[in-house]
Amino acid sequence: MSTYPAWQYDEFQQIGKDYANIEEVQAYDTRHAKIRDIKTEIRIVIDIIGLNKNDLVLEFGSGTGEFAIEASRLCEKVYAVDISPVMLEFARQKAENRGISNIKFCHAGFLTYEHKGMPLNAVVSQLALHHLPDFWKLVALRRIYKMLSAGGKFYLRDIVYTSKVNDYDDFFSNWISNISLSADDKIARDIEAHIKNEYSTLDWVMEGLIQRAGFSIDKLDYHEGFMGVYVCTKK
Repeated sequence: MSTYPAWQYDEFQQIGKDYANIEEVQAYDTRHAKIRDIKTEIRIVIDIIGLNKNDLVLEFGSGTGEFAIEASRLCEKVYAVDISPVMLEFARQKAENRGISNIKFCHAGFLTYEHKGMPLNAVVSQLALHHLPDFWKLVALRRIYKMLSAGGKFYLRDIVYTSKVNDYDDFFSNWISNISLSADDKIARDIEAHIKNEYSTLDWVMEGLIQRAGFSIDKLDYHEGFMGVYVCTKK
């Protein structure tokens, strides 16, 4: 079993929602469907990274396994990596029920996953990197870079704050209010907790971290002042 320096960030500590709680895990898909179109998101990611039948793909923060399952239908193997054993078991059962057998489920995170075998053709991470402080984001991005084959794709989607805001009090208040109206108060409270406790960074910081990790950013897109999408290639 791998050991890590005493000074390394503990990525297994609970930040945000408690996904060691089976009830939270079971409610994940239904709750997120109120604010996301997950099937459309998956189709977009798959189209962008252009999966082939011989590709090896890894997802950090694989959650309930929806992306991993769909990607597995189009490529040779998917590595589904998550820090929650409960989430991994839920996803494993879902994959088994859908007749999927080419996913390897790994209990690890950005800082602790050790890739064995051939370099990866693509790495995907959605709504997970914000669990790490900025320094450790850079460490994670450099580790991802090393796992990829030359020309490999990295797709990152995460909560990233726009720097084009003068009054963040109003910005965050409006965001929370809109979520409360469009979804429900529970999700609005989750957003409040995210802003307070998690490590979402600013747009220019994220762009710099990605580039300093060695990637070229082929495409970037920002939505509503809090969602960033980065399509990257290993140089």
